[in-house]
Amino acid sequence: MGTRLALHAVHQGLGAVFDDRCGWELPFHYGDPAAEHRAVREAAGLIDRSLVGKVLVTGRDRVSFLQGMLTNDLKILEPGRGCPAAFLDAHGKVQTLLSVFVTADRLLLELPPAMAGKTLQLLDKFLISEKVEFADVTEAFACFSVQGPAAARVLADLTGSSVSLEPYHHEERQADGAATRIIRVDETGETGFHCWVPAGRGASLWARLLEAGKPLGLRPVGLAALNALRVEAGVPWYGHDVDESVLLPEIPLDPLVSYTKGCYIGQEIVARVKYRGHVSRRLSGFVLDGDRVPAFGARVVKDGGEVGRITSAVHSFSLNRPIALGFVRREWAEPGAEVVVHDEDLTLPARVSALPFDRGIPA
Repeated sequence: MGTRLALHAVHQGLGAVFDDRCGWELPFHYGDPAAEHRAVREAAGLIDRSLVGKVLVTGRDRVSFLQGMLTNDLKILEPGRGCPAAFLDAHGKVQTLLSVFVTADRLLLELPPAMAGKTLQLLDKFLISEKVEFADVTEAFACFSVQGPAAARVLADLTGSSVSLEPYHHEERQADGAATRIIRVDETGETGFHCWVPAGRGASLWARLLEAGKPLGLRPVGLAALNALRVEAGVPWYGHDVDESVLLPEIPLDPLVSYTKGCYIGQEIVARVKYRGHVSRRLSGFVLDGDRVPAFGARVVKDGGEVGRITSAVHSFSLNRPIALGFVRREWAEPGAEVVVHDEDLTLPARVSALPFDRGIPA
């Protein structure tokens, strides 16, 4: 049995079916993953995302130091704004993906689950005399994700005033008597928000979000529906689709990168690929025939030769068929290219798809 979330008993009371993932016992669904998926697409869903890494960065050199570490431009960000970014090694390979949020006196970092400690160890190696302090506060804050067309209304009803934030913008509100950081994070292809609240107030805020959202059609959402939603939206997860073996230009990178900010670790490789070359493979979408959802690592084959691998595969509730993310050689990465996916003893016809997947027209 894996480690349990702080709200495990609350999820259990809501009828959650749990699954052990990466050493954690997580709500996989609450009885009907198709209905949970539909709630996010049509109304709103509530997801316990407390495992995301959370880091506070203070000190007078915090912005200038991270400006030289990360791929995006932090110096142009005013308090209340943020951006996605990547932290690379000198060869342009992705050490982690993250988001950076600026306040008047600190930076907030949101990282993939289990990546906060490792990332801080890597960053510490580059600190010489800079005045920067990092604090891993992952366990100090709960994080709940409200996703869907009605998400902003749910939070407005909870906080008593409208919520109108652009992507990666954020603000602190009082919610159920607790200071809550509301961050615009669209992780499902719909409007969405992450809510950071002190861990001791997590159960109370979760209950209040369910109460505020119930008239608007909100329901709790587990990992099965979340995974389908984010794959449909073409959102890669670090540790699933991206890891230390991946060059940043091999994934959809434009929102993560500033090409005018100046030097950062791995910048030479990223610039060289953009202006003078290309990568040999790309992260792409795949639409599969039949009902079989291929396993992680299933081979993508063309004319008898391997041309790629599957990194995430789900049953798409929107398209009512299997879809996947994976890497494919550049010459077969154009949408519409026909390939096959070898999953154990089965050969599955598939076509490369643009990302995000077109949810309105089956491919």
